Amino acid sequence: MRQAGIDWRILLGAATAAAVSASAAFYWWRRHPPDPEEIERQRRSHLNQVGRIVEGQVVELRETPAQAAEPSGGLGLFQKKHGPALANSGRTLVCYSYSISGVTYETAQDITGLEERVHLERLVAGQPASVKYDPANPSNSILVADDWSGLH
Repeated sequence: MRQAGIDWRILLGAATAAAVSASAAFYWWRRHPPDPEEIERQRRSHLNQVGRIVEGQVVELRETPAQAAEPSGGLGLFQKKHGPALANSGRTLVCYSYSISGVTYETAQDITGLEERVHLERLVAGQPASVKYDPANPSNSILVADDWSGLH
């Protein structure tokens, strides 16, 4: 190597940089996408901790039936294998409205998986409810969390 004029420390540094780059690229390629259910659980938990309570009203209860799974082809070389499709399972949405500082918000929360906190047979449009909202972003709100329910 001395004859070629290449210092072994430069060669070692370049090899280390190449190995780190290859490892980072492999990790990025193989990492799993974030689970939407976990993201929603974290959002509910955050709002349950920092949220302020305001009175609101249930507008509507929507139940979407389960859809038949679409047949998919085999996995391609660059496609990632995902978990069970969330779109194929039935979902329950509660639409509600609330007002903060003269601004009325109308939104919905997917309460699928939280049915034990909600008595669906007693849930009707026009029903009063307590809503927890993020003071930093009042449009971010919940009616039901894992350990709290604003439905009366």
